[in-house]
Amino acid sequence: MRQGSVAPEPGDPGVRGERAAGPGRGPSRFGRPPGGGRPGGSGEPGRLMVRFAMRWFRRPLLPAIRLWRRNIQLRIVVTTLLMSLGVVVLLGFVVIGQVRNGLLEAKAKAAQSQAAGGFSVARERANEPVDPGGQDGRGTEDGRTASSSWRSDLVEQLASGGQGAFNVVALSAESEGSGAGANRGPRTSGGVDIASIPEALRTSVGQGTGTYETYIQIMYKNDEHEPEPGLVVGTRLNDADGEPYELYYLFPLAQEEESLNLVRTTLATAGLFVVVLLGAIAWLVVRQIVTPVRMAAGIAERLSAGRLQERMKVTGEDDIARLGEAFNKMAQSLQLKIQQLEELSRMQRRFVSDVSHELRTPLTTVRMAADVIHEARKDFDPITARSAELLGDQLDRFESLLSDLLEISRFDAGAAALEAEPIDLREVVRRVIGGAEPLAERKGSRVRVVGDEQPVVAEADARRVERVLRNLVVNAVEHGEGRDVVVRMAVAGGAVAVAVRDYGVGLKPGEATRVFNRFWRADPARARTTGGTGLGLSIAVEDARLHGGWLQAWGEPGGGSQFRLTLPRTADEPLRGSPIPLEPEDSRQNRERAAVGEPKSSGHLLTSVPAQQASARSTLPAPPAACPSGVDPAALPGSGARVVARGAERPDGPVVQTSPDREDRTRGR
Repeated sequence: MRQGSVAPEPGDPGVRGERAAGPGRGPSRFGRPPGGGRPGGSGEPGRLMVRFAMRWFRRPLLPAIRLWRRNIQLRIVVTTLLMSLGVVVLLGFVVIGQVRNGLLEAKAKAAQSQAAGGFSVARERANEPVDPGGQDGRGTEDGRTASSSWRSDLVEQLASGGQGAFNVVALSAESEGSGAGANRGPRTSGGVDIASIPEALRTSVGQGTGTYETYIQIMYKNDEHEPEPGLVVGTRLNDADGEPYELYYLFPLAQEEESLNLVRTTLATAGLFVVVLLGAIAWLVVRQIVTPVRMAAGIAERLSAGRLQERMKVTGEDDIARLGEAFNKMAQSLQLKIQQLEELSRMQRRFVSDVSHELRTPLTTVRMAADVIHEARKDFDPITARSAELLGDQLDRFESLLSDLLEISRFDAGAAALEAEPIDLREVVRRVIGGAEPLAERKGSRVRVVGDEQPVVAEADARRVERVLRNLVVNAVEHGEGRDVVVRMAVAGGAVAVAVRDYGVGLKPGEATRVFNRFWRADPARARTTGGTGLGLSIAVEDARLHGGWLQAWGEPGGGSQFRLTLPRTADEPLRGSPIPLEPEDSRQNRERAAVGEPKSSGHLLTSVPAQQASARSTLPAPPAACPSGVDPAALPGSGARVVARGAERPDGPVVQTSPDREDRTRGR
């Protein structure tokens, strides 16, 4: 293009480089009020409304969000589609821009060539002599008639060479209404409206001597003809009378626009096809990878559920096939190991059961002989008499150990049966305390009962519950260091609870995780002198689990301990809490809270604890109302005499444990 020419985009009137944003254009474009402030300001009501709106809009999207997070195939396919769409759109813009520039450049060159020829013809016509007689042979004074028809003839002559290809407009250099008269009025071809010529272009042509061009919107006087984009080329010339005028060539760009639209449509169709094709390819490729992974995940879940015979289907020799083979080898190895362990466990249980039964016959014989010797001990010397007494005591302990081993073998074999019936736990507690009174008198302790004012009825096996409580009370008396032992009972909701509290040595850090283990002792170097077998609490926790209940422990060093038995009031009803908090109100932590004015843990609130499964080995948290900070008193014992508990050491004092035991777990019964 020549110097001084301007070329905006097709269809945008005006001269390129002169489209500066006017005042107020920004707000009208972006639709924001001045200042850009948020509606509703920064007050609390505005924030609440924004949160409510976000929550309302987000709620229908939650299923899609969950699907997006869980489905890796969907994420990969969607990501591929978005990236492909971005590439296609970018490529489309580049291609359309190149095609548009090529079409416009070719059109501009052709228009400049056509306009240059027309301007040359106009100059030649202006230099020809004017016939005073005019075309009809009638002359006028000063040749005005011939001069008035000169521009019309010129426009018709120039426009006749391009019917439909371009139009010609001749305008006087003077503005309208300046006295130019009708003889020098605008001349147009093809019904073009002179308003199609922008004022900026007219100003450039009127003040310059070269050729100027720009892209415009060609308008027509006839309303039936729609406006269309075009290119205008103009210059300033002199007519036959030597008067200046402006001559413009208007070239429609309808064909170029149709070609550009065809290119756009073709690119859009091809781009959409490519995006869909890439999405399908990505889906197929990812499916080949994700399907074996999903299969492996499903088989792993079934393996964890106990279906050890599950295997992956392996086809081919690629990496996925190698993964499947390795997975199958791992599953086969696990199955063999588990089968070996199960066989060893069965052999162990059978051995314990057989030995326990086989030992009963010789033990009965030894017992009869020992009884005879014990009865005649008064006739022996002191050393032999003492030996007879020790023999009787150890035989009693041996019989208890055999009974406990038989009971443990029943639990391990899953042969333990529950004979549940409605019982009042107050009667069971009275029998247990009556049996422990001689031991309490020897230890200098006193057993107190709290909460027996109202019936505490539950469907339970009286024999098993009594065995559990006997273990707890005897342990509390033996390790209570002569202090009182408190037995608390409570009922709330669908649960009943009995807690046994002592004020003895308590528990050390880390002992809570082993409190219900078989044959566990706090100090392995100490001999078992209390007469217990070391299996009492293991049997007790299995009895509690058989009822669908919990046996839990708490303690602190030097502050005693508390064991809590929680049972459902109705058989087979899941527990959701306990009427008695695991940490007692007089614990060191609660006393510290009271000293600083903080509320204590309520002693009769129903502690919210999730229901325990039959084979669960988990730690379940209690709510803040019944559990102080840093303590997890809801550690639930699982099957096989396990308690998973967590203890938290306070920076300023002792360690509080959730499942504590006495200092020496030799008090097994």
